[in-house]
Amino acid sequence: MSADVVTKGVTTVPSGVGGAVGVERRCWFVAIVKNNTEKMAHERLAKAGYESYLATQTLYRVWKNGRRAKIEHVVLPTLVFVRCSERERMQIVALPYINRFMTNKASGNSSAKPLAVIPDRQIETLRFMLGQSDVPVTISERSFQKGDRVRVARGKLCGLEGEVVTTDDGHSELIVRIDILGCAKVVIEAVDIELVDK
Repeated sequence: MSADVVTKGVTTVPSGVGGAVGVERRCWFVAIVKNNTEKMAHERLAKAGYESYLATQTLYRVWKNGRRAKIEHVVLPTLVFVRCSERERMQIVALPYINRFMTNKASGNSSAKPLAVIPDRQIETLRFMLGQSDVPVTISERSFQKGDRVRVARGKLCGLEGEVVTTDDGHSELIVRIDILGCAKVVIEAVDIELVDK
């Protein structure tokens, strides 16, 4: 049985990899679905008994007539996270509403790209960030330079750690890396963060 391969902080799972004592290890895979079908795919997966996570954020939209409406904004279009074993993933990929699973393009293997697996901790961080932030969270594919490690010291995001990138307009953006997908970022005031000791 081959071991998991780790590339730049992203675990990649070759086909057929199981866990100890014959029990397959469950990982967070990234399912790709058709645009605007993310919520339906997430609900169907849950109804079928699979653990899935759709990255959404509750936002308030103000219409021209002044009316406010609460909406569930899909932060990562066409993507649904599914925590399952490799055997379960092979069943899920055959479902009509799943196009395919994301591969790890950074693996360096030119022939067969291993599947992308998101570490549990990064899913937990994304869930916390989307659930607690009062301002919209965006995902940026841009690669950021390694900056100061910071922790949010107050507010609903208190305890969240990440890197800070200062934008041109003087505001700061807190960056939380999500391997494979890029970075989740949110605008935050400098007075609300503190340096993390190295």
